Amino acid sequence: MCKKLLSRIILFCFFISILSAPTKVNAQIPSLSAKSAILICADNGKVLYGKNEKEPRPMASTTKIMTALLTLEAAEKEDTNVTITDKMVPVDGSSMYLKVGQVLPLSSLAKGMLTVSGNDAANSAAIALCGSVDAFVELMNKKASQIGMLDTVFETPSGLDKGDHHSTAYDMALLGAYALENQAFCDISSKKSAEVPFVKPDEIRTLYNENRMLKRYDGCIGIKTGFTRLAGRCLVSAAERNNTRLVAVTLNAPDDWNDHEKLLDYGFSQAETVVFGNKDYAILPLVGGDANEISAFVKDKISISVRKGDKDKIKKIVEVPPFLYAPLKQGQVVGKVKYQVDGDVLASNDLIIEKDVPVTKPNKGLWKKLSDIFMGIFN
Repeated sequence: MCKKLLSRIILFCFFISILSAPTKVNAQIPSLSAKSAILICADNGKVLYGKNEKEPRPMASTTKIMTALLTLEAAEKEDTNVTITDKMVPVDGSSMYLKVGQVLPLSSLAKGMLTVSGNDAANSAAIALCGSVDAFVELMNKKASQIGMLDTVFETPSGLDKGDHHSTAYDMALLGAYALENQAFCDISSKKSAEVPFVKPDEIRTLYNENRMLKRYDGCIGIKTGFTRLAGRCLVSAAERNNTRLVAVTLNAPDDWNDHEKLLDYGFSQAETVVFGNKDYAILPLVGGDANEISAFVKDKISISVRKGDKDKIKKIVEVPPFLYAPLKQGQVVGKVKYQVDGDVLASNDLIIEKDVPVTKPNKGLWKKLSDIFMGIFN
């Protein structure tokens, strides 16, 4: 009787534990129309979803992400005025309707690329910056190599199909995340319209962004559409919620708008972002200063995106010398903090000195001070 009662009690407790346990909802992996696709966390490139993401494909006008970025980087140094010539404007496809003799700043050409996908704007910027389209294409490929786009070959600044012009979803995601770090690029690509100044004629035109994701998806911050018959519909998009920034790419996707909504919804269900401020620090022995030790602070606030559930797995690895010598300058980098999950480094941050540290305590010999430090370490 007692055994039967005990068995019933155990069985009852088992069912109670099942009912009271928190349920874990696994978001459904999206089914997409795209031939190639990827979803990454923008801050560290962590891949949340991939489908043929490293398969080479033409990428149409998403190419202009690179062209506009290079144009805006040049404009940041000097936003020179460009006079439109007959070599700049004869180009097929989408256009901001530039005419020979018009004059406008480099930054206005970038706006024309990122809103109405002007092929004429891309050609004009290329020739203005490098003297020819071919020379600008060399610059594009050099920049791609610096970003880490190892499977990309640019042959046109506009994205019109030519020769071996191709990329991968993975490479385009890297480019999209990199471009969004440029504030001018982010400001243009995230707006539904742009005011575009001209010098000749002296006017301001309003161009409307063709990226429907800006209207369709909450938190969308850009970035670029594309289409050719060979490439099909191509799209690079980005969205940001609760400090988490995601970049999605689809190549040859008949239903690209819905594909991207699915990808971004999936991403926000899977990722979360942890923000580390400048309160993290290391205490280091000091030689030659007015104190025996000094604090080194993290230089910048940093955001790290991880899969949900991995927040507590983040480890901070502090790399610093065994001691520091005075004098030290404010802002001087004296070490590094690396943030890891399961051995993978997701981000790093410099450790700096917050204020000047002069030599103010010479009363103890250097070797004696060093000896004291080493004795402290090994005792």
